[in-house]
Amino acid sequence: MNINQSEDLAEKTLWIGLSKIDGLDAQTFCELLKVFGNPRNIYAASFQQLKTVVADHIATEISRGVNEESLAESMRWLSLENNFLVTLADSHYPKALLEINDPPPVLYAKGKLGLLNQPSIAIVGSRNATTQGKENAEAFAKGLSSYGLCIVSGLALGIDGAAHRGALQANGSTIAVAATGLDIVYPSKHLDLAHQIAKHGLLISEFSLGETSKPENFPRRNRLISGLSLGCLVVEASLQSGSQITARLSTEQGREVFVIPGSIHSPTSKGCHQLIKQGAKLVDNLQDIIEDLNLAHLS
Repeated sequence: MNINQSEDLAEKTLWIGLSKIDGLDAQTFCELLKVFGNPRNIYAASFQQLKTVVADHIATEISRGVNEESLAESMRWLSLENNFLVTLADSHYPKALLEINDPPPVLYAKGKLGLLNQPSIAIVGSRNATTQGKENAEAFAKGLSSYGLCIVSGLALGIDGAAHRGALQANGSTIAVAATGLDIVYPSKHLDLAHQIAKHGLLISEFSLGETSKPENFPRRNRLISGLSLGCLVVEASLQSGSQITARLSTEQGREVFVIPGSIHSPTSKGCHQLIKQGAKLVDNLQDIIEDLNLAHLS
């Protein structure tokens, strides 16, 4: 290991150390960076200086310094081939995420890192998808891949999985945004799919290694799915679904929202129809999306 590699590893240790502090969310982490410049300066700041930005218990935790023993597993993971830690200071950090209100200070990544800055579109929908819904997701993913778009989704059962598979089958690129640490595959039924994505696409997560599936993690995951993308295609969604959250986040982030309509009798279409009533664009063919995003030049 040369000096530059050693320094880079030391810097990553500081980024990971801060990201693992309980209660230090993305927005507050970014506030610390604005005030102090970088993680090294944050750890060098006094308790009184830190208190001007964060709560006392977080300032106390930072003042204790980095517990390198607790980071040993993360550093071992980073030493493996095609495993990366991407920070706000890195050139690989996705420019699209810099546009959202709370970009994650760190991203764990496994696979083809260059996909982070490829033009992308999100495809999301119901976990309990119909056969037709999964076929639609797969077909649209294949078609959009042919226009040079990377397909972004959340690795969930149903529509997400179909979207990832469609991109892979078309020899296209895909990013799976996980709601767990990248040493855990959730759902476990998608273990093989996750391996395929790691080989041909990219797996990313803002969550530390060992982080298990928790309800509060999914909205955080969803803001990255929408944030990475030029637009979001909702294939099937019930009235109360994570896809609704992703669509709302897309709108808040200034992204386009596209929706495939369905039967008025189907529970998995009611959320889609509500989104259309709220102003999302109804699409029933690929060209609706290509023309709206002005993507013909990418093919």
